[in-house]
Amino acid sequence: MAKRDYYEVLGVSREATEDDLKKAYRKQAMKYHPDRNQGDKEAEAKFKELNEAYDVLKDGEKRAAYDRFGHAAFEQGGGGPGGNPFGAGGNPFGAGFEDIFEEMFGRFGGGQGRGGRRQASGRGADLRTMIEIGLEEAYHGTKKTVRVPSSVACEACSGTGAEGGSASATTCATCQGAGKVRAQQGFFLIERTCPTCGGQGRVIKNPCKVCQGAGRVQRDRTLNVSIPAGVEDGTRIRLAGEGEAGLRSAPAGDLYVDVTIRPHPIFQRDGANIFVRVPLRMTQAALGGAVEVPSIDGGRARVTIPAGTQAGDQFRLRGKGFSVLRSTVRGDMFVQVSVETPQNLTAKQRELLEQFETEGASAGKTSPEAEGFFAKVKEFWDGLGR
Repeated sequence: MAKRDYYEVLGVSREATEDDLKKAYRKQAMKYHPDRNQGDKEAEAKFKELNEAYDVLKDGEKRAAYDRFGHAAFEQGGGGPGGNPFGAGGNPFGAGFEDIFEEMFGRFGGGQGRGGRRQASGRGADLRTMIEIGLEEAYHGTKKTVRVPSSVACEACSGTGAEGGSASATTCATCQGAGKVRAQQGFFLIERTCPTCGGQGRVIKNPCKVCQGAGRVQRDRTLNVSIPAGVEDGTRIRLAGEGEAGLRSAPAGDLYVDVTIRPHPIFQRDGANIFVRVPLRMTQAALGGAVEVPSIDGGRARVTIPAGTQAGDQFRLRGKGFSVLRSTVRGDMFVQVSVETPQNLTAKQRELLEQFETEGASAGKTSPEAEGFFAKVKEFWDGLGR
C-alpha cells in the first residue's frame, strides 16, 4: 500500500509553520495514542504513521528533501523515522557524493566533516510518544507508564540474526565487507549502502527463523517514565537506548517522550509563576477583609484584601509557584482580583444601593477613577463647544 502524503497525514498545508506542525501533531497524537485506544490496531497504525510524518517534517533538512523528492528521499540507505533520510552520507545522492565534493572544494566553512554526524549502520530508529499529565503532577513531579510499540532484540538468536545465536556470518560478496557499493554516473562516482547486506558488511549464512535474520522482532514494551517537578508543557524527555532495536545487535535508538499538561480549572501557569483569579463581591472589595485561596501544592493561603480594592489588583505570594528545572529557584503565586456586580437584587437591596448612590454623590470622591474620567470627558466636550 502506497504511503500517504506526510502533510495529509498531519492535516496541514505545505506552507505550514513549525508551530502549525507541532499543534497538528499534538492534536492527532492525543486522538490516536495507544494508551487511549487499547487493542485498536487501526489507531496504533495511524499513531505510527503520524510519528513518521512529524519526524520528517519537523526537521528542516528532511522536510526540504521530502518536498523535493517525496518518499523516495528516504528509500536509499535505510532512511526513515529516526534514521538518516539521505543515505549513509547525509545527502540524497549517497556518501560518495559528499566525499567527492569535499575532495574537490574542501569542507565548507572549515567544519569537522562528517565523522561525528554519521549514524552507525543498522542503528535502531528513534521513537516518539506523548504523555499527558495534570498541572498538580507537573508541580510535584510524577512517574508514568507508557506502552511503546517497537522492535526489540530477538530472544531466539540473542539479536545476532543467526539461527541459535551462532556467529555464522560471512563477508558480503557484493561489497567485500565495506557495507557500501559504488557506481559511476557521468563525472561522479556515486556511493550507496550495499543492498545485499544493508550496510552491515556481512551476511548471515543461516538466518534465524523467528526474525528472518534481522535480529529483532516487533513487540510492545511498557516503560516507566519519571517526570521531574517543574516540567513545562512541551518538554521532551529522552530515554537513551529505549527506541527500536538495531539490526543484528547494532545499538538501539532512543525514545523521546513529549509531555503535555492539561489545562487547570483554577490555575493558569506562566513559566515558574502561577496565577489564580478570585472574584470578590462588591461589598468585599469596598469594605476589605480576608479571603482563603487554594495553592497548587494542595494547601491554603490567606490573603488580606484592603478596603477599596479595585478589579485587576494583584497580590503576590512569594515562593508559592513552580520550581525551575535544574535550579533552586521557585516562582511566585499571583492572586488577581475581579469585582463582581450583584445581580437579581431584592427590593430591599435595591433600596439600600439607591440610598448608597445618593449619599455617595453628595459625599464625593467615593469613586475617584470614575469621577476623574468623566471630568476629563466634560473638559473635552467643553473644548468642542458642545
